[in-house]
Amino acid sequence: MEDDDQRVVDLVKELVQRLLYTSNPQNPSASAPTQQDYNQAVKYSLRILSSRMTPSIAVDDAAMAESIKRRLATAGKSSEALTFADLYAKFSLKNGLGSVKNKWAVLYMLKTISEDRKIRKNQFPNMISNGFLDSALAGGLPALYESDVHGSSSGGYGKLNKNSKVGGISNGFDGLRGSSDSVRNFRGLSNLESDRCEKILGANLDSFSSLTENMKKLKGGDNSRGLNAREHLEKQFGGGMLLVSKDPENIRDMAYREFVDLIKEENEVTEVVLVRDVLYACQGIDGKYVKFDEKVDAYVLPEFVKVQRATRIMVRKLCELGWLFRKVKGYITDSMDRYPAEDVGTVGQAFCAALQDELSDYYKLLAVLEAQAMNPIPLVSENASSGNYLSLRRLSVWFTEPMVKMKLMAVLVDSCKVLKGGAMAGAIHMHAQHGDPLVNDFMNRLLRRVCSPLFEMVRSWVLEGELEDIFAEFFVLGQPVKAESLWREGYRLHAAMLPTFISQSLAQRILRTGKSINFLRVCCDDQGWADAATEAAAAAGTSTRRGGLGYGETDALESLVTEAAKWIDRHLLDVMFKQYKFKEHCLAIKRYLLLGQGDFVQYLMDIVGPDLSEAANTISSFKLAGLLESAIRSSNAQYDDPDILDRLRVKMMPHNTGDRGWDVFSLEYDARVPLNTVFTESVMSRYLRIFNFLWKLRRVEHALIGVWKMMKPNCVTSRFFSKLPQAVKLQLILTSRKCQVLWGEMNHFVSNLQYYIMFEVLEESWSDFSKELEAAKDLDDLLGAHEKYLHSIVEKSLLGERSQNLNKTLFVLFDLILRFRSHADRLYEGIYELQSRTADSTSRAKVGVKNVPSNKTSDQGPWLGEGRKDITRRAREFLQNMAQDLDALAKEYSTVFEGFISQLPIQQHVDLKFLMFRLDFTEFYSQLRPSKGEKLLF
Repeated sequence: MEDDDQRVVDLVKELVQRLLYTSNPQNPSASAPTQQDYNQAVKYSLRILSSRMTPSIAVDDAAMAESIKRRLATAGKSSEALTFADLYAKFSLKNGLGSVKNKWAVLYMLKTISEDRKIRKNQFPNMISNGFLDSALAGGLPALYESDVHGSSSGGYGKLNKNSKVGGISNGFDGLRGSSDSVRNFRGLSNLESDRCEKILGANLDSFSSLTENMKKLKGGDNSRGLNAREHLEKQFGGGMLLVSKDPENIRDMAYREFVDLIKEENEVTEVVLVRDVLYACQGIDGKYVKFDEKVDAYVLPEFVKVQRATRIMVRKLCELGWLFRKVKGYITDSMDRYPAEDVGTVGQAFCAALQDELSDYYKLLAVLEAQAMNPIPLVSENASSGNYLSLRRLSVWFTEPMVKMKLMAVLVDSCKVLKGGAMAGAIHMHAQHGDPLVNDFMNRLLRRVCSPLFEMVRSWVLEGELEDIFAEFFVLGQPVKAESLWREGYRLHAAMLPTFISQSLAQRILRTGKSINFLRVCCDDQGWADAATEAAAAAGTSTRRGGLGYGETDALESLVTEAAKWIDRHLLDVMFKQYKFKEHCLAIKRYLLLGQGDFVQYLMDIVGPDLSEAANTISSFKLAGLLESAIRSSNAQYDDPDILDRLRVKMMPHNTGDRGWDVFSLEYDARVPLNTVFTESVMSRYLRIFNFLWKLRRVEHALIGVWKMMKPNCVTSRFFSKLPQAVKLQLILTSRKCQVLWGEMNHFVSNLQYYIMFEVLEESWSDFSKELEAAKDLDDLLGAHEKYLHSIVEKSLLGERSQNLNKTLFVLFDLILRFRSHADRLYEGIYELQSRTADSTSRAKVGVKNVPSNKTSDQGPWLGEGRKDITRRAREFLQNMAQDLDALAKEYSTVFEGFISQLPIQQHVDLKFLMFRLDFTEFYSQLRPSKGEKLLF
């Protein structure tokens, strides 16, 4: 082993000798090196080989070869570059025994020697005469300053013999502690020398400020100042210090150390401590110096801590992340502590879980940074860029992305403090509309977690009809109601909980789909909706399992809702039309409550008329129910569905004193579940209004028919007229004509009004209603069609709010017609009484009736016992009074009728113009009083 070490030393000596004593063609006049130069060069070489110095560039053979070729090519030596490329190719292929293992080092050495020669050529000739030191000081190999040969702590390998000559090279190394020791120091990297160098650096750190000035003078080119600087350096470092740097005089290192000293003077706290405190603050923990100030509401570095202003600003900016973390963490903790309170809910819980996941990633980053913070911050600038350490500036780079996310989470926390459910999801969605891809991805990831409970509620509602919302977070709100009010009042949209990414139309479809399922299950007692929901999910390409929907899948959600609504609404309409016969029940209401079954209505009116003429409080509803059954059995109504006939009943409305049976009688139709969803109490009350109007119209018509029956001439009346005195006969004819003319006017009005109601109103509305039923796609369409049908009847029948005045006038006309019926009855009863009295008086005059009992006289009327003259006088007075009453009635009727017909043209409903046309198609009423300006408007 010692032989190998001695061989290495010999090779080094031979290499140094060749380098020093080979003639320099560029400077042939240069003086030859002395023995002292030779010994110093050998010592310098051995120290380089035994040092820990490493190049500042990466070890790469190909890159180094490429750099040499590029340098030769740029210098205009293309042929030499090609030759070098060929030689390098052969050199790189040689491997095994006898080959060079560290090829990169050889190339690097050649390149360094070439650069050293080039730099030495440009140096000042009077700077340093020694060629070896020239190259070192000018940027080539590092310089070795002469040590104090007499000092015991020179730090070299031994004392050099200044009297040695070139021929006695071996004698110059007698004091080197042996050749084997030198080689061992070369291979073991001489820990002793390294420690001594570090001690020297530390001991002389304060003198670098003065050294910097001397090195600047050395660079200035002044020969005397350069020599003085060299002597100063030799005195400062004892002649045994090796300075290694990219610049020959180590000016950058010395300046950097001066900067370190300045930093130490200006800062009481090291950067490592501040980095550790900032990491604590970012976890919401107070550090040794950086603590949270409640007054300022921020992490602050106290003023008494002496640091640079730039460092203080940097710490404050970095600690903003801790303030944001404190806000987010506080919200999570507070929400989880309050759960399961109603103001947190499942969406709020999901939001907190998503925030906690993001904080988990944040914790992982802090753990990595804390591990890096344990490494010391280097003091040498060359090593600062590659070391695995953590400074405040590096921390600011690490915190760039977490700062963006934490700011966004803090903004979301502030926005969602008082929100829950769909409102919270909508508020978070508003922040997702961002152009930054980082923010957009973060928000989408967060919203998928937050909206998961909300989309699960939607899936459960549209496919199962279940409202799983114990915290009132869903935009569909349910409330307990009766079965008949389930569809209209059981569920409604909660606008405050509707998220912005679900449109109003889509929300309405979601609401209707779930309502349809609940209506089928509760009201219709049907289970077929489950199959419809399964088919809808299959058609939409989703499953009925949980987790099938999520944020960002709006198209899939809309497709599922559309398919579910289509299948379930179709099934619901099939149940309503086929199982519960909705259209048949609507037709039954039209035939019985709207008096469309003519034979039934006529027979009912005939058999109940006598009873309804009595006082209302004396009429038995059971007797009227029996009469209703008789009318059904005596008309074509007996062939209807028994279920429909069982629903038809008699209803006596509340009555007042003096009301007749006509005023309180009505029919009602019992609409059971689920039909009572359509035929609600308010709907049936409107049907009752229509029935009362139509019933009174039929009553008026029936009264006029009765008057006609009494006025119809016959042979008995003709013989009676011939026997009357001429004056009485003329009065009777005049009065009868007035009665007939007034009847004709009233009958014209009632007939045309009834035709208008039956054909222009009822049949037309029913036709439109039937078409809309065929086109209905859901229960809402069916309800809307029925509402439109009923509204059309009410408006056209003068029962609407806009026709109140006209309706009052119409009922006044009905009352006048009924008064006319009573006048006509009284007139013809008087005529028949006059006829009977006249016949009795004639028979008594012929037979000579005597001793007539007084009780019989009182029973036969006031005219009994009177003579013929008295009968004639009394008849004339009676007819005159009746004529006056009829004239007064006719005048009142004419006035009211003209008022009624004058209001028709100004009605907003267009169909009322047809009624005007039918009532005045001859323009009789229009031209009745043109002189008074009462011409009617059309």
